[in-house]
Amino acid sequence: MNDSFHSVRIMDNFYQSSSFFPMPLTLIGTLDEEGKTTSFGAYSLVFPYYIAGKESYAMLLECRNSSNTAKGILRHKRCTINFLPYSKKNFASHVKLGFPGDTPAEKMREFDFHTEDSLSSADGDGLYPKIISEALQVFECTWWDSLDGAQDDVVKEEYEPPYHDFNGITSKFGAHFILKVDKILMKDEYYDYIVNGVGKKRFMPLATNWGYRDSSTFWCSDFTRPDGVGIPDRQVDVSSVRYAVDRLDDQSVSFTDDALQMIVKVPRPFLKLVLQGCVNWAHENNVTKITAKEMQEINDKRAKEKKERK
Repeated sequence: MNDSFHSVRIMDNFYQSSSFFPMPLTLIGTLDEEGKTTSFGAYSLVFPYYIAGKESYAMLLECRNSSNTAKGILRHKRCTINFLPYSKKNFASHVKLGFPGDTPAEKMREFDFHTEDSLSSADGDGLYPKIISEALQVFECTWWDSLDGAQDDVVKEEYEPPYHDFNGITSKFGAHFILKVDKILMKDEYYDYIVNGVGKKRFMPLATNWGYRDSSTFWCSDFTRPDGVGIPDRQVDVSSVRYAVDRLDDQSVSFTDDALQMIVKVPRPFLKLVLQGCVNWAHENNVTKITAKEMQEINDKRAKEKKERK
């Protein structure tokens, strides 16, 4: 018998009532009934869902089915997920926006931030809720309502069975929404970090929300600079190189695994530069897929240029 642990009674909202669980702190924007005004609600139960191998990337949002957010998504299928920098004042604003029962107009009466049009809306992709100007990062999303047969779900006063398993109305009081990620927007400073390399002083200062553990208090942690531990050399394989490929700005050129295997020994600080060089070569030679054959041609070209410089 192990006496170093106690078994905690698992209750409703177990992630906050029966455990300590780190979560993001976000404000989710949805449109009102007329589709004209954006209101925001505070949410932490929002996580990556489809991250690879599907036709779209997606997030999962869990919320009350009677909330303004759920109603907005059911009616208009769109939402914005806004990540703001941490401050005690900002956290207090999140708490105010998370109070259940307020109408959209009541929520926005004391709204502490500024808003602007979404990039998707500006691009003519349809009607989107606004985004928060002070946000460091925003996900613009569309509800994937066809999953789990949820496309016929509508706003009701009360929801009776049968319920869906994982998308749409999932219980008498709950809803889950699988949200296609249409765009990820990022302020210039943090865009530079994620494209050109993060570091201890080059990281987005996002908060960690701990939910609440009693009836009186919400808890949130300030951002602290992260510690970095290098990936062991034995982990630098094709999957690591593929990870770098997937983060190139230009996705018009694909790479086969046998091509990537030929550059697994490239030092990580230079990997993006090498991959971008491959993409540039592909454009110059009207190539859309780089296989081992094309990679050998690229390597031969580099070796020739290096020899000529000596």
